[in-house]
Amino acid sequence: MRPDPHTLRASLRRRLLPGVAAGALATGLLATVPTPADAWNSVPTVGGDTWGVHDAANPGLDTGSVRSTGGNALQGYGGLRIEVEDGTSRLNGVLLRGFGLTYDGHETFTTTKGVDVDGVVVRRELVVPEGESYGRFLDTFTNTTHEAVTFEVAFGGQLGYDTGENQSEVSATGSGDDIIDSADGWASWSTPTTAAGNPSQNGPSATVFGTPDRAESLDRTGNFLLDPFGTPLPTEGDAANHPGFVNTVTVAPGHSASLLRYVVTGLPEGRAVLGATRPAGSEVSRVEAAAATLAAVPDVDGLSVAELCSVTNFDAGALGLGGAECDQRAMNELVNQARGATAAVTPPTTSPYDVVGKSITELVADIRAGRTNSQQIVRAYLDRIAAYDRGPLGLNSVIAVAPDAMAQARAADQARGNGDSRPLLGIPVLAKDIIDTKDMPTTGGSRVFDGYQPPTDAFQVGLMREAGAIVLGKANLAEFANDGHFSPNGYGMVWNAFDPSRSPIGSSGGSAVAVASSFAAAAWGTQTGDSLWGPSGAASLYSLRGTDGMQSSAGTMPLTLIQDYVGWIGQSIEDLALLLDVTAVDNPDDVLDDVANGHRPDDWTAHLSGDALRGKVIGVPATAFDDPFGTSEVSDVLEARFADFEAAGATIRVIPDFAAAPTRGNYGNTGYEGWLQWLAAHPDAPYDRPEQITNNPLRVPYQYPGVYTGDGTGMTEQQQRDFEAYRALYRDNIAGWMDDNGVDAVLYPAELSEIHLNDSIQPSFGRKDPQSSAAGVPTVIFPAGATENGNPVGFQLQGKAFQDAELMGFAYAFDKIANGRVLPTDVTPRLEYDADAVPDDVDPLDPLPEPPVVTPAAAKRLTVLDPRAKAKLRGGKARVALSIGCASATDDCTGVVQVRVGKRTFTAPATVGAGGQSTVTVRLSKAASAKLRKGGKLTGWVTFSGTDTTASTTTSVKVKVRR
Repeated sequence: MRPDPHTLRASLRRRLLPGVAAGALATGLLATVPTPADAWNSVPTVGGDTWGVHDAANPGLDTGSVRSTGGNALQGYGGLRIEVEDGTSRLNGVLLRGFGLTYDGHETFTTTKGVDVDGVVVRRELVVPEGESYGRFLDTFTNTTHEAVTFEVAFGGQLGYDTGENQSEVSATGSGDDIIDSADGWASWSTPTTAAGNPSQNGPSATVFGTPDRAESLDRTGNFLLDPFGTPLPTEGDAANHPGFVNTVTVAPGHSASLLRYVVTGLPEGRAVLGATRPAGSEVSRVEAAAATLAAVPDVDGLSVAELCSVTNFDAGALGLGGAECDQRAMNELVNQARGATAAVTPPTTSPYDVVGKSITELVADIRAGRTNSQQIVRAYLDRIAAYDRGPLGLNSVIAVAPDAMAQARAADQARGNGDSRPLLGIPVLAKDIIDTKDMPTTGGSRVFDGYQPPTDAFQVGLMREAGAIVLGKANLAEFANDGHFSPNGYGMVWNAFDPSRSPIGSSGGSAVAVASSFAAAAWGTQTGDSLWGPSGAASLYSLRGTDGMQSSAGTMPLTLIQDYVGWIGQSIEDLALLLDVTAVDNPDDVLDDVANGHRPDDWTAHLSGDALRGKVIGVPATAFDDPFGTSEVSDVLEARFADFEAAGATIRVIPDFAAAPTRGNYGNTGYEGWLQWLAAHPDAPYDRPEQITNNPLRVPYQYPGVYTGDGTGMTEQQQRDFEAYRALYRDNIAGWMDDNGVDAVLYPAELSEIHLNDSIQPSFGRKDPQSSAAGVPTVIFPAGATENGNPVGFQLQGKAFQDAELMGFAYAFDKIANGRVLPTDVTPRLEYDADAVPDDVDPLDPLPEPPVVTPAAAKRLTVLDPRAKAKLRGGKARVALSIGCASATDDCTGVVQVRVGKRTFTAPATVGAGGQSTVTVRLSKAASAKLRKGGKLTGWVTFSGTDTTASTTTSVKVKVRR
């Protein structure tokens, strides 16, 4: 007879880890849990720490991994990859997402729709138990095919980065040696500093991956950033911060298997967090003790019989199973849950013309030669957006497309037939969604402006329409262009075009990903810091951050007034020249672009020559190619490309780093002033003051800065002029530096390291900025090939003010020799043509749901400080002395202590002062005291019933009682 599931679950109630709460209280860590205003989809854990979990809520990564903890113990960790043997799905091997993970507002994240990878449906559940310092990941794999399937699963992520004292190291393993293998059951990491006792700079962590000495608990470890299945985990360097735990699983048809893992986190020892510092080694020891306990006695509270029976990496006995429970009737529960899973389906295209990798120059040539027309081109782009950019597994690079895109294409073809010869007639481009378009909403990538549609086009948009171009849609971005490392926003995080596990960089991530993926011919981006060169470098594309004023920024949502630049991201230098011929003109209504008047080329294409580098000297700053992460894979590839400059006739010269940045004065609040001016130019906007926008709780939760506390002022007129003068002086200093070193241009890299995964924290790549954004000098960005891992690398050439066109010529000459561009055809390959297919609609991305309102845990609670207790016998009855603490900073804790021994529960009242401790005596019966009378020991399970706002607990703490 099969046991009743409810009875079995009751017998497997979660056992609180002894000493976890006690250790935290002893160091003064149990503080008030942050309120919902301080969190997003964030779960409070012990000691005031929090876990920020990537569920389906805004910004919608939906990986189930942990973006960060309060102590930075995890930095994008708990992600999942699966590689199915002989699999063909484009999800095979990448960081999985699209689970529809929903948070119950308490402790559990649950899959609403499985993800289908070559017939293996994957579901995740994450539980972060209240009052604990760990999370439980249950990943279930159901074989929906008719044959047995073998696959490998990697679990892991990022625990540090190789800068300063943020490098993580293996602290300990379950077996005590230096090798992580199946003998261990768990392994821990910390970031030791050089201070006395080597305190951990960030919070330590431990991963529990199975029962020690169980072969199925672990096959091997790998590099979770690059390829955990084929690249071993190194022991040093930045790559060592990315552990991946790899298991091989075989599942029979119609069956399921699960992997159960726990991640334990602590708080920093080497720096103050939550108002306290901690003794060196204290948090590391606490985390490791918890991991050892979980490996031996896993928390299985709430898991069903089917889930427990499916777990392969823990012994059945450790899970509380006897074996008879696990028949097929129980297992059908998991198979049924796999129905309706999301798969990466690729529809055909209804256009006979292949747009993949086609530059504007090529499109124009093919149109003029009669090989295609605007309707075929637009249809091809729309089909590719529908195939690769939409749905829970899409790249999310395009927020919306013009509802009349095909009508515009037909009109362009008709105009061409009637003799219209405008240079960009019928060529589709995208506008970053902070740039005004009168026919589509302009949201800034934020729910703050969801549905807002300006009545007029931005200045540059109007110029492109006059030249005949089709503004095909709006490119996604980092919300309000506020992130140079990722592109999080209210409509779905943008994913990398070449590796849809990684960041696309920001803030123009959508613009670059869309162009690289052949969703449009070119796209506007903007740059305040790295937002043209970063995404372009990551996508093997071309861009120009021109001299201040070269292109007007009118009609663009601001980040930093005067420093913001609106430029192009394209597929060739020739394309940039065509686009600049149209858009690099004076805007008589924009005072900020007047600085470039008289300096704009009349014909950008005239400056493009294969001989442009001949006789030129290219300066390489001494440390420009030194990766802050300490890696060399990217810089080695780039430095090998110096030979292409020399082959084009240039000389490479190492020069001192630039060190003459002017002292920056007080120029007021440039961001606030930018929004003041934008609001003045947009009287139809739904807001009156900048703080209603920048401090709106509808923003991406971890971008939300909180309640506005400023004084409501931006910049005075004089401060604006002074800021412009500062930038002009900066440009002069750069010109002097170049002249002093006898160079015609200065060479910088784009990204200097492999880009980190999209679920991690800043910094997402090794970054060294040129001076272009800070000073307003031009830089041209262009590709230079790829690393051995297939990830693009690129250069930037920086020059003096108004050297823009000459720099374009230099990049053109390099490109003719290097042919540095690569295409992401493995991720977004060509679509099959089917003339009879019905095109899929391209609907706008929906705004993401808000995180649930989380009721914070009570600010005070009773806790067990010592898992060991002494008892005295009187008249055959034991009096057990329990050490009880009060986790509260200000108020006393009151309630009833409840001790369960066997089937009976014994109680005693308790009152403990705020932050203090007390001994509470609980009297047991004669029967319950029998073991103690015979000289033995007994086990009690302690819970608390709180009174007067003190929290009650349902999770039992195990206490060992001796005489």
